This record gives sequence, structure tokens and C-alpha cells, in this order.
Amino acid sequence: MSVYWAEYAWLPDGLAERVTIDVAGSTISSVTSGTAPNGNELRGLTIPGFANAHSHAFHRALRGRTHHGRGSFWTWRERMYAVADRLDPDSYYRLARGVYAEMVLAGYTSVGEFHYLHHAPGGVAYSDPNAMSAALAAAAQDVGIRLTLLDTCYLNGGFGQQPDEYQRRFSDGDAAAWAERAAAFKPESEMVRTGVAAHSVRAVPPQALRVVAEQADGRPVHVHLSEQPAENRDCLAAHGVTPTTLLAEAGLLSPDTVAVHATHMSTADIRMLADARSRACFCPTTERDLGDGIGPARELLDAGVRLCLGTDSHAVVDGFEEWRALELNERLASRTRGRFDVAELFSAATDHASIGWPEVGRIEAGAAADLVTVDLDSIRTAGTEPAAALFAASATDIREVLIGGRQVVSEGCHLLVEQPEILLREEIRALCPP
Repeated sequence: MSVYWAEYAWLPDGLAERVTIDVAGSTISSVTSGTAPNGNELRGLTIPGFANAHSHAFHRALRGRTHHGRGSFWTWRERMYAVADRLDPDSYYRLARGVYAEMVLAGYTSVGEFHYLHHAPGGVAYSDPNAMSAALAAAAQDVGIRLTLLDTCYLNGGFGQQPDEYQRRFSDGDAAAWAERAAAFKPESEMVRTGVAAHSVRAVPPQALRVVAEQADGRPVHVHLSEQPAENRDCLAAHGVTPTTLLAEAGLLSPDTVAVHATHMSTADIRMLADARSRACFCPTTERDLGDGIGPARELLDAGVRLCLGTDSHAVVDGFEEWRALELNERLASRTRGRFDVAELFSAATDHASIGWPEVGRIEAGAAADLVTVDLDSIRTAGTEPAAALFAASATDIREVLIGGRQVVSEGCHLLVEQPEILLREEIRALCPP
């Protein structure tokens, strides 16, 4: 039994003071407020770990390298393809190890990896067809973060188009081959779970969407949805319906479905997600980096669509920035303050169930022992109300991180990966030569 005493803690019913948290193994056994200091003292605000519901680990190599002049999502995508083409299982392991370490230092304790970089250049299978999946799992295990590997079906280069030279790495040829390969990956660690994904309606034709839905089998199923207006227009031209309708007709909308981005949605689209009790994953720092637009977050939540958050391309890895942006983007769009209350923002930021970890994300008896402590005395947070620290704090204010009862960050330093910033710098320089 380990005992932690939190100066402040965010519990299911809100902020509490002087909280004793008893941990047995990987699970919280009891939580008591109003206690005297005892055990391991956590000074500051202790919260459940953040859930990163949408990650493309290799996109981290593009940070700070795509801002030369103007462009669009589509020109950025060409740069991304070029980086993807240089990766192999060994280099992907090294890069992901640094990326996941950065997430843990920022307070993330689980990550959903939307994984479609399956094969060698040209689409040639590795001797182990899931070598890239294994590299990601090994990186996550080294770093101490929970991983949900969302094996992604990616078959077409666009509506009715064959994959191009870069996209062939992503494709298994057909949905049956994708399903067979994905099912063959069996994680060895209890900290790794699996789910499935359809890249988008652009990349997965209707009949293949049905296969993805069948393969989910109660696990999370994610899909990029209506990130760009061009996707909506092209889908209407190709199929006569919106992307959301296409997913509904294929049976891909369910309570296990997470629609990533959901930026350009009609009222009818929102109603379909709500009727299916699906989620929407917003990735505000990436969406603003790519100029995607501001999605209808408040409208989705009011309709009954649950919200979660992801760092996506890792233009920024900062849980505070994502959930702060959820509110602040809504203020810009509506010209009204207070669009979400703090409890709603906490819920979106800690929705581990969206990536298949329903036992994570609450500080209460029986929940997984994930604790993240935020410094309330930094230059950024000094003087703030503890419950409102998310509007002032940054990733550098994370001091302590416990994942499944295991201390992974202490005094702002990662205990399992030495100097991850050097690891990232060296690997990215190798992938992105001048």
C-alpha cells in the first residue's frame, strides 16, 4: 500500500482539499478529503492523468518545419508523406519513444495511436507484418504510458483513386488483408490494448467501412471525419451523401466510435452522431496549425455527443493548451465567454474510455492509480484559483506523474527516459536533413 496526500485534488464531484489517496498496486483503494498531511506529499493540484485520444507519433518530426510561407492542409500533407517514407521499425521506435516521453512529461497517461504506417516503402510487407505496431508498443512500454494501438485501414488515395507512391506504405490492398494483419498483432504488455480505425471516407470505400465496423467487436473504432470542406464536397460528389451518412450506412457509428475532428458538420450530421451515442475528438492545436477551422464543440455536446481531446500532429504537446483551446475557440466563434464549465473541460481532457481504458480518468476508489500534480506556485500559476489552473498552467508545470501506481515523473523529470529532448532532436535531424 502506498499513501499520497494531495494539497488539492480534482475528484468526481469537483475540487477537494487535503486529500489522502491510498493506492494498492495499480489501483486507488480509498480517497479521503480533509486529512492531515501524511505519506507522499503532492503539493499543488493533483488531477487524473490526461487522455491523448488522437496521436500520429511520426508527425512530431514536422514541428517547426512547415511554416515557410503559405500553404494548406494538403501541402502540409505532402511534407508529412515525405517524413513517413524515411521511417523503418527501428527509427520509428526511437522517435516514438521521445514523443511518448514528451506526452508523459505533459501529464498524459494514455494515448490512442491512430496507426497507419504499416509497411516498408512501396507497400512491401516487413518479415513481421506488424513490425511497426510492435515498435510503437515497445516505445510506449519503455516510457511507461498506456497505449491503445488503433490499427488503421487505409486503402485508397482518395475517392476512387489508387494509393500513390507514399500511400502504398499505408495500404494492405484490401479490407480482408487489413483485418487479417491487424488481428494478428497481440500485445504482450498489459499496458497496451488495441482498437481499430478507418482512416477516412476518402481512404476507405463503403464496403471496407463495413469490415472495419465488424472488426471493432466492442473495442474503440476511430475515424477522421469532415476535417476539411473538400472532403465533404468530394464525398457528396462520389456518393451523394455526407461522410457522416456514409459511416452510418456502413454501420460504423456506435457508442464505441470516435469521430476525429468533426469540424465541418451539418445539423443532421451532429444528430446522427448523437443518436449513435458516439464521441467527437477535437484536436485544437493541430486544427489551428493546419487552418482546419473551429468545429461545433458546444453544439455537439449539447446534442449528446461526448467530447475528448488529442494532440494529433503534436504541433504542441500540452494537455492544458488543448482543453483551454476547446473553450477559447468557442469564445472566438460565438463571441461569448464561459462556453464550457470546468467540469466539462476536465471530462473531455480525461476521457480515457474513448481509447478503451474506462477504469482510468477519475480519482476515486476502484479507479486506476493515475495521478498528475500541477505546480500552483510557478510564474504562470501563482495566484490562480486551484480549480481554474488549466487556464494558466502549461505542460512545464507538471511536477509529478503516477501511471498505474508507478511513478514515472518526479520533480518534472522523466524517470525512465533520460533527456528525451536530446533523443527527439537527434532522431528528427536524421529524418529531416537540411
